[in-house]
Amino acid sequence: MATAEIESGVCGFGATVKTQMDGSKVKIQIDSECQAIKDLAAELTEVDPFQEITFRGSGPRSLEMGVKHCYHTACPVPVGIIKAVEVEAGLALPKDAVIKLSK
Repeated sequence: MATAEIESGVCGFGATVKTQMDGSKVKIQIDSECQAIKDLAAELTEVDPFQEITFRGSGPRSLEMGVKHCYHTACPVPVGIIKAVEVEAGLALPKDAVIKLSK
């Protein structure tokens, strides 16, 4: 099982994403206090990992669900979901991705 702990920033809502391979699909469980992410989680319960790592075809379902449910375009949760899926499917190594902002 791969897990992603995502801190979204100033909104104060984080998310925990847990992924588990199930045959050729990756099952996804998402916990968050954010209603938009809860709605996303209710609809995004499994994905094809190879669809998640490309913009070809219909593109990543995680990003599609982000467009449908997230209020803010810079929400890092959809990308965090993809990172957890990649790691669980053996398509990436488990290394933190970080965005540091300053002004």
